[in-house]
Amino acid sequence: MDQIAQLQQMLNQSRQVVFFGGAGVSTESGIPDFRSTDGLYHQKYPFPPETMLSHTFYRQHPEEFFAFYRDKMLYPQAKPNAAHRKLAELEQAGKLTAVVTQNIDGLHQAAGSQKVFELHGSVLRNYCERCGKFYPAETILSSSGVPHCSCGGIIKPDVVLYEEGLNQDVMEGAVRAIMDADMLIIAGTSLVVYPAAGLIRYYRGNRLVLINKSATPADAAANLVLHEPVGKVLAQLHA
Repeated sequence: MDQIAQLQQMLNQSRQVVFFGGAGVSTESGIPDFRSTDGLYHQKYPFPPETMLSHTFYRQHPEEFFAFYRDKMLYPQAKPNAAHRKLAELEQAGKLTAVVTQNIDGLHQAAGSQKVFELHGSVLRNYCERCGKFYPAETILSSSGVPHCSCGGIIKPDVVLYEEGLNQDVMEGAVRAIMDADMLIIAGTSLVVYPAAGLIRYYRGNRLVLINKSATPADAAANLVLHEPVGKVLAQLHA
């Protein structure tokens, strides 16, 4: 039996599927992976991305932070790809119970997914640090320098920066979904970024699938491993 047929068979046997995805899910939508050859980690900036996307840098150099953020973190033209669309379809069919994502692009919701745990927040939500008023991504894109609220406060993207903790409610919801799952599909992530990568240990079932172009530390523990683009694999499945 080929791998897609195996994956389909596992899907047919499952009732509570959870999908856990990383940057590789959105690369087919034209959003570069941080660690890919054309990603942030291979570009020339005065500081490494981990520094520029840290809480300390945001506080100490807000002008440079927002210049980098607008330039490299916002992709308003990006559209959901085959992976996002298939996951929304599986949820609608009652197969998929949740999407857990490390991505901040909002493409799962744009494709129609309802139950999405965004571990690292979303570029689509931005809030005033003083009064709490929310602003869309367009506000950040169309502003220059440091974006300010009508009350005078700084508008901060609702994304988890380096040095910041993950949202506890989101993390607990993701853990619960994974614990209850009878099939876990992990895709487009190298499983090296913690604490997100540690979520795999909460899965207790025996249908663990890994879809990633390169090998991951969890390959040996998986029931099925596919080194293929995520969208290409998921597009071949039916609910």
